[in-house]
Amino acid sequence: MSVNVSEVIVKTANGDDLRLGEYRGQVLLIVNVASRCGFTKQYAGLQELQNTYGPKGFQVLGFPCNDFGAQEPGTISEIKTFCSATYNATFTLFEKVHAKGNTTEPYSTLNQAEPTGEVQWNFEKFLISKEGNVLMRCKSAIEPNSEELKAAIEKALEA
Repeated sequence: MSVNVSEVIVKTANGDDLRLGEYRGQVLLIVNVASRCGFTKQYAGLQELQNTYGPKGFQVLGFPCNDFGAQEPGTISEIKTFCSATYNATFTLFEKVHAKGNTTEPYSTLNQAEPTGEVQWNFEKFLISKEGNVLMRCKSAIEPNSEELKAAIEKALEA
C-alpha cells in the first residue's frame, strides 16, 4: 500500500499545527529521535545529510520520542538545546510524539508504510518523496551516511 503524508498534521516545537504537505516539492527524512540512546550519535549524520542535501531541496524532520526505554525524557526546549550544543544540529525538531502504542502523527500514518507495523526503536527513518509518498523505511541500525540511504535520497531529489 502506498502511504502519503501530505495531509498529515503534526505539532511544531512551538505547538502549532503544520500540515506535512507544506513541504511539497522537497524530499523529507522523518526520524524519531532520542537524546539518550545508543543511536543518538546519528544526530551528527542527520545534520550532515541536512548540510549536504538541504540546498538541493531536502529536509530532515526530527520527532523526539520517549517510547523506547524512556530515552527522551526532556522538554522540547531541553532537546533542542542538547541537539544544537552537542551535534550542531539545525534541522527541524517537532513536538514529542508517540511512535508505538497509542501513536500520534506522523506515526499513525507512517506505521502503515511497508513493512507495516510500529516503529521498533529510536532513529527509525522514513524517506518521503517530493509528492509526500513514503519511498523507504530504514531501521535504526541503518546509519544516516549509509550508501543505501544516500543513494535513495539522491534518486528522490533527481525525480
